[in-house]
Amino acid sequence: MRANDAIAGVVLIILSIVMIALTASFPDFPGQKYGPSLFPRILGAGLIVCGGILIWNGLTARRMGAPWVELAPWVKEPRRLATFFLVLVLLLLYIFAAETVGFIPLALLFLVTLFLWLGVRPWIAAVTALVGTFTIYWFFATLLRVPLPRGWLNLIL
Repeated sequence: MRANDAIAGVVLIILSIVMIALTASFPDFPGQKYGPSLFPRILGAGLIVCGGILIWNGLTARRMGAPWVELAPWVKEPRRLATFFLVLVLLLLYIFAAETVGFIPLALLFLVTLFLWLGVRPWIAAVTALVGTFTIYWFFATLLRVPLPRGWLNLIL
């Protein structure tokens, strides 16, 4: 799917305005001219300019006959559309269940499901999902010290 640049420009401007508005709650540092809100406000202003350019380009293309939204060819193929929605459902499952279930069980489920759906042999899918899940967990939890949700593992460990 391809949306006209004007649509992306409007979305970018709205998000930039929200970002700038959120910086109003940032605390000021006494004795400093510039606080923590300066960089996000400069970035927001730049994104507003970029959004304006996108709107200009989108409206120019629209005047030349470009559609507002153009669907990609893969949308007409049921298997690819199902794959898209499967990934979307798995992402939503992770977002809503990660704290309760935990990263490791959900990542295993996510990877095994996708591998099997995409035609990988079951034993390769299982091994790759196990290695991938524990590698990702090790990288984020150990090296980067990002606290990943443990969920059910708190009951075991």
